[in-house]
Amino acid sequence: MPTKPFDNHRAAALAVLTGANRLTRKAGSFLGQCVADPTPLTPAQSEWLANLLKRADLPPLVDA
Repeated sequence: MPTKPFDNHRAAALAVLTGANRLTRKAGSFLGQCVADPTPLTPAQSEWLANLLKRADLPPLVDA
């Protein structure tokens, strides 16, 4: 498991998706979008990703 903060949202989303965490369909769809779309996240999306990382016991995303 990674221990240093993620430097981009794609890597963070991939870590959550490939982990052994139970995800809702909505969360899985959101994470898949984060992986495929390089567009910067909105503040609400950043917060959602941060919560998913925390629930998965993964390091946070580096603040840009």
